[in-house]
Amino acid sequence: MASMAPEPEPEPEPEEIVREVRIAASPDEVFPYFTDADKLVVWKAVRAELDARPGGVFRMDVTGRGDIARGQYVEIDPPRRVVFTWEWEDRGTATPPARSVVEVTLSPDGDGGTLLRLVHRGVPQEIRRGSAAGWAHYLARLVLAAAGHDPGPDPWATATPGDPMSEIEIEGVQ
Repeated sequence: MASMAPEPEPEPEPEEIVREVRIAASPDEVFPYFTDADKLVVWKAVRAELDARPGGVFRMDVTGRGDIARGQYVEIDPPRRVVFTWEWEDRGTATPPARSVVEVTLSPDGDGGTLLRLVHRGVPQEIRRGSAAGWAHYLARLVLAAAGHDPGPDPWATATPGDPMSEIEIEGVQ
């Protein structure tokens, strides 16, 4: 009689999204892109309202199609660190939106630039893949904007549901 070894359990997905990027700008130049609405809309949102102080709130329309993110600033330590809660505004779903926490640290890279490390904790498993893709997309835009380049129109903001290019993006924000 052959012994049957149990199937190994699949590796669980990490419970946090971690992204690191290098930006050709100092931490002093990068930091306001998380705390100034005029700078935030260059790389991350179509419209944004923020009260960038501990306990202050933000609300942003990421795509212009009602994909509203909101949260509260937990810690602001210019130009080194910003921590805020993050949740998608309830769009009439039966499940209340999940609240997660985003921690951004900015460190000088030794060449006059910045190493940005973003850790997003508490993202529900069902939207983690889309959220990870979203951070990769938007941080690439931030790298350009903070270095003084125009990232151009956000293709995700102009995509409409049903477009083949928008499926993974829309998955992460609906």
